[in-house]
Amino acid sequence: MLKLRRGVVVAADPLTVEVEGEERPAWADRSLVGDVSAGDEVIVNTEALDRGLGSGGFDIVHVNLTRGLDHRGATASEHVIKLNYTSLQHAVEPVEPPLGTGSADAPSPPVLVLPLHGHLAPACWAAARVSPGLRVGYVQTVGGAFPGSLSRDVADLRERGLLAGHVTAGPAYGGEHEAISLVGALDAAAHRLSWEAIVCGPGPGIIGSATSYGHGGLAALDSAHAALALRLPTLLSPRLSSSDPRARHRGLSHHTASVLELLLASVRIPVPEIELAGWPTGTERVEEVDLPSVLDALHEACDDRHDVAVEPVDLEGYAASGLPGLAMGRTIAQDPLFFAAALAGGAALAGAVRVTG
Repeated sequence: MLKLRRGVVVAADPLTVEVEGEERPAWADRSLVGDVSAGDEVIVNTEALDRGLGSGGFDIVHVNLTRGLDHRGATASEHVIKLNYTSLQHAVEPVEPPLGTGSADAPSPPVLVLPLHGHLAPACWAAARVSPGLRVGYVQTVGGAFPGSLSRDVADLRERGLLAGHVTAGPAYGGEHEAISLVGALDAAAHRLSWEAIVCGPGPGIIGSATSYGHGGLAALDSAHAALALRLPTLLSPRLSSSDPRARHRGLSHHTASVLELLLASVRIPVPEIELAGWPTGTERVEEVDLPSVLDALHEACDDRHDVAVEPVDLEGYAASGLPGLAMGRTIAQDPLFFAAALAGGAALAGAVRVTG
């Protein structure tokens, strides 16, 4: 059952709710529950914070009892339900092109499949460095958070002009456009949104269970297959790490290894050309990583079925950009390989546009 509790909003920014005498951090998806102000009586879901989960740094407002019960609902054009048959079902207008509007000679934007949300900002920054003004759009999938409004990275990238748009696909919701399916989102990117390139991956957070296949990283498998089915050039950004304390994620993450093992067709795997001995500068130090051994692990996982390609990256430039420099609790200096992998993916995506354009 849902772990729901009554609470009272103590502060709206940052959102803090008093629950059973305890002041607790909270988050409200205002696109669903409306505005939240101090003094409002709310119902919050406390499950994740009570369990101390990685995605549980706050309670989630389920409904605002003070001012959230008088919304008039959907407009006439919003006729498809997302999160259907749940208490959060709501109507949207799908972005998928109507029947008969496709074109055999429509552009084929390349797709960079991301392993997790932390790759989004570095990849978009790198793509813009290689090809300034490139129209890169983001398709948000399952595997992490569903609400599109939760990501500060998306808002920052849109403000800087590094993202041309944001589609939430499948059960993910709250983007600028809504797609009922992942294939529909990718198809709409080419036929309706005029994106020149696509980054495709989960929202913030990632689900994991220390098993081979029970993790959000497998969303990349569906994303790659969807892109390949639409005959779009498909690249996969590998999850790499210099210093993850978990052995299964250090070097080549088992999340990416599982995807490479299960893929039914060939994709391109960009990897960074980087000398980790030069990182970091200053007082911080990372655990020594043997990059050739990481490449060996990638080649073994690819089993000659996928194309591993080295891309130059600019870690210093990204570090100075002001974009997010913290992922999985580690800075660029602490885990340069994580960020370098994302930068390589973005650079390769821009290069793929030049090849296919």
